[in-house]
Parts: sequence; structure tokens; C-alpha cells
Amino acid sequence: MLVLRAIASGGRRGMRVADIVAMSALPQATVSRMLAALHREGVVVRDERLRKYFVGPVIHELGLVARSNYALPQACHQAMQWLAEETQDTVYLSERRGAEATCTAAEEGAFPIKAIPLHVGIRRPLGVGAGGLAILAAMAPDHAEEIVRANAPRYPAYGGIDLAYLADALARTRERGWSWVANKATQGMTAVGVAIAGPSGEPVAALSISAISSRMNVDRAPTLASLLLKQCGEISAELAKQSAGRS
Repeated sequence: MLVLRAIASGGRRGMRVADIVAMSALPQATVSRMLAALHREGVVVRDERLRKYFVGPVIHELGLVARSNYALPQACHQAMQWLAEETQDTVYLSERRGAEATCTAAEEGAFPIKAIPLHVGIRRPLGVGAGGLAILAAMAPDHAEEIVRANAPRYPAYGGIDLAYLADALARTRERGWSWVANKATQGMTAVGVAIAGPSGEPVAALSISAISSRMNVDRAPTLASLLLKQCGEISAELAKQSAGRS
């Protein structure tokens, strides 16, 4: 799973063996042996020209039968479309997966200069990006601290994030109720994010709006945050309603 998650974190760009070794912290011989086995089963594929590995077709096939508790992309689709039309910017859905957040849906707005720092399927440590930061800040502080400690070695690879920066960002996000990340994980891009609560009240995902930094200034951020807060609140209420109907 360490090897597979490392490959998945590269998304459509793929990952070289050296990068997989660095991210998984496993010996190169072990990684090479695992890659060979995963490749034989179609779980990963290798581009011989680029010398990179990518997630393979078997993962898609298994995903077709995976059980989804909340079907979040479907539940968020209408809200994401509305936000993209209203703001003309790019809207992302990030779902929590353990100590990581995975981008599972995106909607592009009409503004001609696009902010595309994420591709669907990209996994990043919680705390990275506006969506991951919003999810982490909405968690119980003790639990969030455990995740920060677990992810600590990985943060510097994302724009030089360190624990001091993250502690300050978490405090500000909790105070405001929404996250704001400028020129950090992706240079030249700024994003605002709000967490989505599951039926238990724990954060399960986040919606974020991303744009080029010159467009996403300090004065505009609260306006976008208010739109996100309304939409995420309605989605959270609908998830709770669906859960109550199934019980």
C-alpha cells in the first residue's frame, strides 16, 4: 500500500522508482520487487519511455464495485457546478482517506486563466492545500495533532510546509471556519476551503475554490468562503438526512 499510494500521489504525471523509494521509505530492492509483482497483476503500469509508473486498470475495475458510504461526488455535483458558474473559478472536492485527502471531483469555471493544481485522483497529506487543511482543522485537535506528527516527514515536499507554518494555518482556519492557502503547495495559486461533515459530525471531505493568486486576493477570499460555507452546510445536512433514512 505504501508503494501504491506513492504512485497514486503522482496522478497523471506518474512516479519514478527513486521517488517511490523516497516517499515509501522502503529499500529500493523491496520497492523493485513489489513493483514487479504489481505490474504483473495490472495494478500498476510502466511507461518505458518515461521510466515512470502509473496506477493500472485493475484499480479502476476494483473501484467499480467499491462500496461508498456517502457517494460524495454525486452529492456535491450540483453545488460544485453552481460554485464554478458563480465564481468562474475551479472548484475541487477532496475526500478524507485516513491521514490523506484525495481529489475525487473538479469543476472548471469560465475564467480564461485556469487554476489546475490538482488532478482527480491525486492524494496529498491532510494539511496540504485548502481542502486538506480545512478537513484537518475541523477534526478534534488531539486527532489532528496525531495526523500532523504522522505526516511530518512528507510536508516539506509540498512547498516547504513545516510544522510551525501548519500550526499557524490550523489556528487561523479554526478561528475563521475556512482555510486560505496562498502560494504554498502550488506557487502562483491561492485557494479557499471549507470542510464537509459526515453524519457523525466528523469531517469527511472539503470543497475548495482555487484561482491564480492575483485574482484570489485577501478581500475576495471571505466572499468565496461564505459561498462555500452555505453549500457545504447544505451538503452536510443532506448526508445526515440520507444516513438517518438508512438507519
